[in-house]
Amino acid sequence: MSNEHSTRQRAPRSFPYELRTFPCRLVDGEVPAEVSAWIQAVALGFHGDAPTPELAKRYVECEQADERMATGAYLKDTVAPAGAWGIDYPVATYAYHRKTLNVGGGTLLPVHQITAVTVRPSHRRRGLLRAMMGSDLAQAKAAGIPVAALTASEATIYGRFGFGVATHASDIEVNVKGGLDFIVPAAAEQGQVEIADPATVRDVHNEVFAKVHAGRYGSIGRHDMYRLSASGHGNYGSMEPVKNVRAALHYDQHGAVDGYVTYKPSTDSSLATVQIVDLLAASDGAYLALWKFLGSLDLIEVITWSMAPVVDPLEWAMAAKRRYKRTSTEDLLWLRILDTPAALAARDYRADGSLTIHVGDPLGHASGIFRIDVIHGKATVTRCPEDGSVPFGLSMGVSELSSLYLGAVSAQTLHAAGRIREDLAGTVAAFDALFSAKESAHCMTNF
Repeated sequence: MSNEHSTRQRAPRSFPYELRTFPCRLVDGEVPAEVSAWIQAVALGFHGDAPTPELAKRYVECEQADERMATGAYLKDTVAPAGAWGIDYPVATYAYHRKTLNVGGGTLLPVHQITAVTVRPSHRRRGLLRAMMGSDLAQAKAAGIPVAALTASEATIYGRFGFGVATHASDIEVNVKGGLDFIVPAAAEQGQVEIADPATVRDVHNEVFAKVHAGRYGSIGRHDMYRLSASGHGNYGSMEPVKNVRAALHYDQHGAVDGYVTYKPSTDSSLATVQIVDLLAASDGAYLALWKFLGSLDLIEVITWSMAPVVDPLEWAMAAKRRYKRTSTEDLLWLRILDTPAALAARDYRADGSLTIHVGDPLGHASGIFRIDVIHGKATVTRCPEDGSVPFGLSMGVSELSSLYLGAVSAQTLHAAGRIREDLAGTVAAFDALFSAKESAHCMTNF
């Protein structure tokens, strides 16, 4: 798909819509009418305020940095009723940009990130999402992208398109009244933490995130808007600076910034509470040092965070573990494998071994019988004939394989849930031995 101009996609003759894809970018310093109408439709779908021309321009500046491509579904061969939005406003929206996914072993895998998916209520159940998703995934596969990804506002929509939950994140409350003590105090003594202006976080965000992303299994690339939202300087809901956001930077032993936390007081609790806006740390020492700093804030009883890892070193570092409270855990990153051999060959493996699996895919991108041979933690994946001559030990859908990919769930659990079939005794255990991750995957990015 070209990033240089709008494209029109074919659809069945009975389909009363036309799909158009175009880049989100400024032309001669202004937002094109097509992009402006698309932004208005996205805001409608997510119940946001209608963006002003100035606000839309700031959105597009960020989206241009990401090389975001937008798709709209437009009514064709019709005239809108008097007073209604015209047919130049899409009745459904969809967008993508491309970043990388950390799949372990130092590998950052190209990934197709889907966002801004909406369908106008008056045009639902007419195949719009299926048409946009089907066309987009096919083009991503043709472009050689092995995996697609999204974060879902609704949890029941995307499984039918082959997506599976790949990581989770937790909401936590940490009681810091009287300070935060660690079992091994020296673990939080590495480097130095100092207060900074939040604007500094906006400026160093990309550099710090690159360090974190390179070392964090399950991390996915952030879009340009994160510089602003992490520092309290705006987001897709509003570009008004958030009041009373504070920031602290962590410096390593060489004086380089390798982490930060931004935070603000919360009014949602009767307790004196601070809410973490964003926290990045490139090392365990930086992570604990930033938490020690948060625990030292005067007049504060509770720290809350909505993006904590499910397996959190903080919980096990605290001298009083019961002061760490996990209030909820929810799916975050959803993956959809498009190229099974490429995706499986790219990830890191904990053990060596061999097995053969059958993968079903209603869209046909990832289906087939595949033999996986892992030697020294690296896999060779071979597509096998589907004529019955090659026995396979497990059968699963692409959604299940996508959830297994980063270790979000075990094959044993999916087998017990009835979602995968063991065709050869012992293969479930063999799969788990082969695919077990060296660490728990953690994604720090919503998109």
